[in-house]
Amino acid sequence: MRAGGRVEVYEFTTSLLPAPLLYRIYLPPCYDEDLERSYPVLYLIHGQTYTDTQWDHLGVPETADRLIAAGEVDPFIVVMPRDRIWLEPTEDNFGLAVEQSLVPWVDEHYRTFPDRAHRAIGGLSRGAAWAVNIGISHWEMFSAVGVHSGFVFQTDIQPIYLWLYNTPPGMFPRIYIDIGDDDRPEMIKGATWLEELLVKFDVPHEWHMFVGEHEEAYWQAHVEDYLRWYSLDWKN
Repeated sequence: MRAGGRVEVYEFTTSLLPAPLLYRIYLPPCYDEDLERSYPVLYLIHGQTYTDTQWDHLGVPETADRLIAAGEVDPFIVVMPRDRIWLEPTEDNFGLAVEQSLVPWVDEHYRTFPDRAHRAIGGLSRGAAWAVNIGISHWEMFSAVGVHSGFVFQTDIQPIYLWLYNTPPGMFPRIYIDIGDDDRPEMIKGATWLEELLVKFDVPHEWHMFVGEHEEAYWQAHVEDYLRWYSLDWKN
């Protein structure tokens, strides 16, 4: 098996966006060697003012390589798309493009398990709001949703009630929320609001308030925790 996986950068055109949808993709070390094998897929979305390079910069590929090499997680693919617009979902079709264009594109062009059980989504800060928007509204697409130092988009505050209400019993995705105890007050308020809403709807989830701020040092310190959590259901 190769010593490490690789990260590639691609883009494709979708009618949902004014510019091509660019994404980085991490392929695990064994991807080119075991050509009969299929893989789970984790979608990770960056924060505002950042690009598709953020999760790469935080060490996702290196951490995945290490955990896979140690046999502590099974190999998986990571897709890191770029959001260029930074508006609410009512004005930014990025979420629709992920659901309707990117996921089918990845399943068509890579050896994936194209099903809910082998697909997870997460993000940090604004990317976490996208993970809520995409993952909770589409329980049939994602089995796990990670909300790292995140919140709920203003225009999703009313719809999320319907998303939770309309999710069939037993079909809620696994949900993980974490935030630093010294994060910005509005961020802590947003994350707490989401956690309280999940409690109200009796949605199983994890809530963590760790030591830290709203900064890359905090997310980098928890990358391994995140990858272990996302891959829990993918361990054979």
